[in-house]
Amino acid sequence: MIDKELLEILVCPLSKAELVLDGDFLVSTDRDTRRRYRIEDGIPIMLIDESEELDLETWREIMRKHGKAVE
Repeated sequence: MIDKELLEILVCPLSKAELVLDGDFLVSTDRDTRRRYRIEDGIPIMLIDESEELDLETWREIMRKHGKAVE
């Protein structure tokens, strides 16, 4: 699990957008990039090359689940 204070200061390295914790992943709130970063042994892997781009519908579902506005 990621410390709440750490989560508050982390941002997506690609878009600089806020992140939401979704299971073992951090997901960018940026609609254009839709990046998802995995967490291994409590450590977020914040490398763009190691992340994945979510399809728009999957990203929307995650944002809705976490109470983020979706266009």
